Amino acid sequence: MDSLTQIVLGAAIGEVVLGKKIGNKAMLYGAIAGTIPDLDIVSSFFTDTVTALRYHRGFTHSIVFSILFAPLMAWLVTRYEPYKNFRNWSWLFFWAFVTHPILDAHTTWGTQLFWPLDIRLAFKNIFVIDPLYTVPFLVFLILAMVQSRTSEKRSYYNRMGLIISTSYLALTLVLKLVSYQKFENALDNQQIEYTEVSTKPAPFNTVLWTANVNTPTSFLIGYYSLFDSQPISFQAYPKNHELLGELIHNEKVQEMIHISQGWYTITKKNGNLYYNDLRFGLLSMKPDAENFVFQYKMEVDANKEVTFVEVPKDALDGKKLVAELWQRVKGN
Repeated sequence: MDSLTQIVLGAAIGEVVLGKKIGNKAMLYGAIAGTIPDLDIVSSFFTDTVTALRYHRGFTHSIVFSILFAPLMAWLVTRYEPYKNFRNWSWLFFWAFVTHPILDAHTTWGTQLFWPLDIRLAFKNIFVIDPLYTVPFLVFLILAMVQSRTSEKRSYYNRMGLIISTSYLALTLVLKLVSYQKFENALDNQQIEYTEVSTKPAPFNTVLWTANVNTPTSFLIGYYSLFDSQPISFQAYPKNHELLGELIHNEKVQEMIHISQGWYTITKKNGNLYYNDLRFGLLSMKPDAENFVFQYKMEVDANKEVTFVEVPKDALDGKKLVAELWQRVKGN
């Protein structure tokens, strides 16, 4: 999830653990702890693209990290904070650390919560930025923040923020199931042969859902809004995996395929190969759009070593997508 959401969640967890003891400082430390797991992003400045992607939401988003670093942070804080209860500080940091990857596990990228096991949990039921999750949560957190440390209202507001946000998260799982059934029915009605369907919400909402469908020669992408009245249509994207040729055996290419869980297409432009990660869709809802959210140019040197270079995103595409999403959310 986005940084603001993780700050709000961490602050609310801090309040639950130590709010009555140290007041708003509990929220402050919870907010800080809620952002620490995302520091793994610094790996992108020191490693190649593929390695950085492999590390992203890995160790720092695991239970192991939470267990190891919670007492360390507690020890550091008790060196200078007047409140010296090591056990309570450890609990604050542990719960703020571990709830971060648990929430991230509901997004498309997922987390390696059980690192070092190579298992990435990705329930794909909420977009990384969802105002309906974050805004009510933030409002209740602010209401709690302005109350006195021992006020019953403070606990009430913080509890309501946690209950409402968690209830919404549970609702998104139900909506995901509903959309999945709609996509399956549409595929059956259109007599489309497929091996796998992966669904996720479109950006910024859980009314409009999108599906990636695996067929023998291509991937299909379809959209379904809860307000739809017409049948779902699917756009085909040829896999073109054969364009890789011998590069399919390259270690970095194999890593990239593993990271994208096989959901990728290859396109060729001006003699260059591009790797498109389908898990995150496109920056356009127009038919035959090719501006994938995550597209990588494959640069091959004389020794057949492959370097993946992410294609920069056009800011205008993002603005156009928001307008297209709004129209599509309202139904087909």
